[in-house]
Amino acid sequence: MVIELLIWFIVLALVAEILGTVGGFGSSLFFVPMASFFLDFQSVLGITALFHLSSNLVKIAMFRKGFNKRLILTIGIPAIIFVILGAFLTKYVNKQILEIILGLFLILMSLLFIVFTRIKIKPTLFNSILGGSLSGISAGLVGTGGAIRGLTLAAFNLEKSVFIATSAVIDLGIDLSRSGVYIYNGFVHIHDLYLIPILFVVSIAGTYIGKLLLKFISERRFKLIVLFLVLVVGVLTILKQIFPDALGRIV
Repeated sequence: MVIELLIWFIVLALVAEILGTVGGFGSSLFFVPMASFFLDFQSVLGITALFHLSSNLVKIAMFRKGFNKRLILTIGIPAIIFVILGAFLTKYVNKQILEIILGLFLILMSLLFIVFTRIKIKPTLFNSILGGSLSGISAGLVGTGGAIRGLTLAAFNLEKSVFIATSAVIDLGIDLSRSGVYIYNGFVHIHDLYLIPILFVVSIAGTYIGKLLLKFISERRFKLIVLFLVLVVGVLTILKQIFPDALGRIV
């Protein structure tokens, strides 16, 4: 990747990490579609999983006031099981189909939260397991399941730092699981590994900035902004497949 594109890549990754921290969805919701403009989709999946490992470790360190152990088990275990399944399936599904699925997923999830502002999920064991399973299969197939996991966790009215820490622990288990499968599938390429230390620094800076912003920005207002950004990213992801010459991969 040439230096000019690398600078843009780093800036956009930093923005994704900040938005992911403050919005509560996780950086992959923004990083996956953004990175797909610079790298092929399979490389994006591999890099995202490794990036998320460092990102979640940083979040756990910075938001370590407490974890909800029950939710880590009831959401995390099914999420890990289904992320492994989804990660294996990516090897047999056309990457263009996966990008279209990602775009549709982002559009539908953002519109759901924008239109139905009072939508809530009941804090039941069944919904915990279902939410974990759906977020896991989504993360394995298209690289991001944070929106589903965030919606599930929101049902339990957790204190903000506990919410972020619990989500990060669950996501850490998801990323450890899918990273192994992506490496097995050949999605992690040696020529992309130089990005890992760069993204580790980005995860520290982005999480720290996001933590500072949480003190000054209304969570409700910021999440609305985030949802509109998710909608735009989803539309661009779809358009990139419809008009590959105009919005195709940069490198």
